[in-house]
Amino acid sequence: MPRTFTVSDSIVVQIRPADVYRHVSDPARMGDWSPENLGATVHGDVGETRVGMVFDGRNKRGPFRWTTRCTVTAVEQDRLFRFRVHAIGVRRPRIPGPIATWEYRFEPVPEGTRVTETWTDDRRSWPDLAANAFDRVATRGHTFAEFQRRNIGTTLRNLKRVLESAPDIA
Repeated sequence: MPRTFTVSDSIVVQIRPADVYRHVSDPARMGDWSPENLGATVHGDVGETRVGMVFDGRNKRGPFRWTTRCTVTAVEQDRLFRFRVHAIGVRRPRIPGPIATWEYRFEPVPEGTRVTETWTDDRRSWPDLAANAFDRVATRGHTFAEFQRRNIGTTLRNLKRVLESAPDIA
């Protein structure tokens, strides 16, 4: 079965794009809404999110925990935040290689902001058979595309709930 390399979904958050962007583009905050991510540690000068910024994301799935190394590849103030995941390991990301790219787009709409989250499988050199077998073990029976489609939905619903209920956002 051929792989699906990209999945995405959107939700409208009743907050201005600038405020949504400010929170989503802070890697340390991702654990506030992601079902797998526990947050991140930025390398070097934390400052404003910028292209080339490197961070390590801490993740969990059931009893399993791992760390990924990520690099920000695109930022457009209030419009776009993108990063690629390019190393993985248990406590430290020791195994390099293309893993995935995550993108968040922010579009002003009358109700606030349409947030679109996109996951792209960067394991292009893996044969489909090997990727599908690995995916089904790592996700307990699903492809990563199916698994990430559900995770994206959960992340977007949590993002909406957290940001709309926080009195200090707007």
